[in-house]
Amino acid sequence: MKKAHGGEVRLIGGQWKRTRLPVADKPGLRPTPDRVRETLFNWLGQDLSGWRCIDVFAGTGALGFEAASRGAAQVRLLEQDGALVAQLKAIQIKLQASATQIERGDGVAALRQLAPASMDVVFLDPPFDAGLFEAALQAAGRAVARGGYVYLEAPSAWSDELLAGFGLAVHRHLKAGAVHAHLLKPLAGAV
Repeated sequence: MKKAHGGEVRLIGGQWKRTRLPVADKPGLRPTPDRVRETLFNWLGQDLSGWRCIDVFAGTGALGFEAASRGAAQVRLLEQDGALVAQLKAIQIKLQASATQIERGDGVAALRQLAPASMDVVFLDPPFDAGLFEAALQAAGRAVARGGYVYLEAPSAWSDELLAGFGLAVHRHLKAGAVHAHLLKPLAGAV
């Protein structure tokens, strides 16, 4: 798989289709590959009109801006790195992405502060070595609406057995190179 460090990724669909987003050369920054994002948004549907989304570890903003490009009504992008936040804000201005809200801060803490069942999609693509998966999944399982989705990108596959404690189950799964992409749904009776 081609590394995108110090390069660019492109938006796949929607009003900003083919727009290129810069990828800073930062340790641990691993943008979701174009092919994986294309599959994810085929799973979610091309039109996200009215959806409420949160991209908890925004990085390049590829997931959040892709959702906004496809009509999401509200997209919050959270990132801790100040330089990446500045880059995200520059992209927001360039695209005139009025549905996006960019914040510097702890994505898991922001997820925990959301009202229960308030998000249609929660994007989770944490740094693989940061030990954030369990905390992020716990908060996402609470924040996602009953008919919504949690997207999880991880270095290994998560099974229904592992996810049950978070009130989530695997809806779709894809392995692409070293990345496992999961589309999760809330379990019936969870929330």
